[in-house]
Amino acid sequence: MKILIFGLPGSGKTTLANELVKSLDAKSLNADEVRKEYNDWDFSSEGRTRQAKRMRQLADEIVSMGGIVVVDFVCPTRETRKIFDGDFVIYLNTIKESRFEDTNKMFEEPNADEYDFMSVISLENLTEPRNVL
Repeated sequence: MKILIFGLPGSGKTTLANELVKSLDAKSLNADEVRKEYNDWDFSSEGRTRQAKRMRQLADEIVSMGGIVVVDFVCPTRETRKIFDGDFVIYLNTIKESRFEDTNKMFEEPNADEYDFMSVISLENLTEPRNVL
């Protein structure tokens, strides 16, 4: 199973992903780490499409071996979300804009049929620990 957590930079994707990985005994794919590994810092539309394809390929490899993978990345457009094609999709709508103006301009608010769950609560703002699942 491929679980996609997407939203603007700073919305809490990695925080939630880390908790889900522990709870589900899953593998983790973080977009920043993948970009670092591939030395690909192209954030243009083409670069983001390439990253979505790369993230899908890496996630599909884990799933093909019987694993669960939690993937966190911005996935800013309907096209990139469609390319990635998550089995379960979580949209973190916890902030209205990020510190990256280019991402803010590119980010397309998802339609309700593009995600299975949406959170408007920032995990960083919770005052007491809670179980994610």
